[in-house]
Amino acid sequence: MNTTQQLAKHCRDVHFGGNWTFVNLKDTLADITWQEATTQYQDSNTIATLLFHINYYINPVARVLQGEPLNASDKFSFDCPTITSQEEWEHLVQKALDEAEQFANEIEKLEESKLFEVFSDEKYGNYFRNLLGIIEHTHYHLGQIALIKKMIRHKD
Repeated sequence: MNTTQQLAKHCRDVHFGGNWTFVNLKDTLADITWQEATTQYQDSNTIATLLFHINYYINPVARVLQGEPLNASDKFSFDCPTITSQEEWEHLVQKALDEAEQFANEIEKLEESKLFEVFSDEKYGNYFRNLLGIIEHTHYHLGQIALIKKMIRHKD
């Protein structure tokens, strides 16, 4: 398995299972209701906002892997649409999972020699840094989601 295949595997593992932490986004989100997803616990972000934030970076980076320019801004990364039903919540979850799979597919197509080239702009470092960073970013916020889920369910 080469490095791009390994990165794609890690991306899938954090989203769908198989990583060594035994925690993944799909299973963690599976039983969360839209009411739980939109509940703010103390001053934390909501689960829905964190999921939106995780996914916000995946699509623009996938487009860079397809040869397009980077088109994203951190200032919009927490702008989760209002969720008012289970259907809207499930749509957000499915969108995130679908785009994660598409992202992993794009990573697999990437030539390994491209990993240490400049990603979009020198200030962002190389492709490897950005791809691994998205995976690490997902793990970080997955941990927050898991904790917020527990706190919401055990606040009594």
